[in-house]
Amino acid sequence: MTKNKLKSLVTLGSVITAVGFIILFLSVDIGLSLAEGWLDRRGGLDTTLYLIGNEGFIKSTQAVGSILFGIGLSTIIFAYYKILNMNE
Repeated sequence: MTKNKLKSLVTLGSVITAVGFIILFLSVDIGLSLAEGWLDRRGGLDTTLYLIGNEGFIKSTQAVGSILFGIGLSTIIFAYYKILNMNE
């Protein structure tokens, strides 16, 4: 790979990492919004089911954010390592 392609890979990894971090940071708000939409589609639920739904949507959003954050960091580390080895 050329150095320019590796720099673009670092940029892509940075974007993916930033998106993952933002999703992690806002996971509660996103999860609650998804749960409220789910509640509206169902037309109403028991309180315990709603709380279980809230927790599930929040954890799912955290999982997506964590995966994106991890992939982004891995991409940055890989590309940076390759760039360092090219200079030698």
